[in-house]
Amino acid sequence: MSLWQTLRVAMLALLRNPMRSLLTVLGVVIGVGAVIAMVAIGEGAKSKVEQAFASMGANLLVVLPGSTSRGGSMGGFGSAPTLTWEDLKAIRAEATAVRWAAAQLRGTVQLVGEEQNWTTSVIGTSPEFLQARDWPLAAGRGLTDNDVDSGAKVVVLGQTVVDKLFGASADPLGHSIRIKNHPFEVVGVLARKGQSASGQDYDDTAMVPQTSFQARIQGGTQSILTGSILITALSAEDTARAQRQVSALLRDRHRLPTEAEDDFSVRNLAEMANAQQEGVSTLTTLLASIAAVSLLVGGIGIMNIMLVSVTERTREIGLRMAVGARPRDILMQFLVEALVLAMVGGAIGVGLGVLAAFKLAEQFQWPVLVRQDVIWLAVGFSALVGVVFGAWPARKAAALDPIEALRFE
Repeated sequence: MSLWQTLRVAMLALLRNPMRSLLTVLGVVIGVGAVIAMVAIGEGAKSKVEQAFASMGANLLVVLPGSTSRGGSMGGFGSAPTLTWEDLKAIRAEATAVRWAAAQLRGTVQLVGEEQNWTTSVIGTSPEFLQARDWPLAAGRGLTDNDVDSGAKVVVLGQTVVDKLFGASADPLGHSIRIKNHPFEVVGVLARKGQSASGQDYDDTAMVPQTSFQARIQGGTQSILTGSILITALSAEDTARAQRQVSALLRDRHRLPTEAEDDFSVRNLAEMANAQQEGVSTLTTLLASIAAVSLLVGGIGIMNIMLVSVTERTREIGLRMAVGARPRDILMQFLVEALVLAMVGGAIGVGLGVLAAFKLAEQFQWPVLVRQDVIWLAVGFSALVGVVFGAWPARKAAALDPIEALRFE
């Protein structure tokens, strides 16, 4: 008996009870669909994390000042003035794994335009900041070394600030705004960068030269860097080396004994990104594993229905054997029936899984990544389920005695 004939007989047998066949494949449909949807959503979440950290800049380190301690109460990193401008110069000159290093002085200040005002985060920094953040300009120019050296009253605005002060379609270049009653000329507009993973609007910001920030906005001691230092390593592979170099350099400059703790903190944002991605991957694997249980349940359903089918069709099996069908023909017929049930369920599950993934991604506003290897794996696994769980009923049918089968009522 040819494979085509076996397939034709198997299909006719399944179509005799279409409702039962449909209910049988339902478990496989749910299993395959759930696996594909969960993995697609998980990959989309990983992509979202990657985009969020990429928008911050590549290979980033953040150096924070130390913590104060008063009466047993710890102030947290950034509360003690332990970083100096000389530390920043030393990092730029001596840390060979560092590409860019820039100060990041920050304050929340009201900006006043010609007709509107807006309170936003103002950053005092240098030209290296935009290079470290990989942040291009939409119009105008960025800060220059000459702006920093001269303490120029110039400002570069984020798109959100431009929209609030001047309007969505306005050109703010050359206009003057007031920051703490000091006039600053708008010389540049930053390209849109979007939101962080926590919902922070990167575009709701303004940047001024660090010297202007110290003199006109923040005040305080000129030798102390009352903010943080943003560092970009030469490459992703050099990030850990840059972290070690910066830590060793600052400990040496601050004359810390070997047993003393750091009076600063170096945060590796790449490690944070990897930790978040690992967490998402673990959750995706867990959800996909739970969904895969549905495939096993579907396989058990197939085996159950095939066993019922063997019992119902005992006389048919005996009659076919009586007219010349071999045990292997009977075995192949029932195996093919189980395989068809599993493959049809897998195909429907793929379609529903992809559809569900896109709908969920649209609901949560993140990218959906449907991996072809997962689709093939799910379909292959459903076929394996059909073969494995169809093998016992098929062997049971093939082992029937023709005479006994013909006598079966």
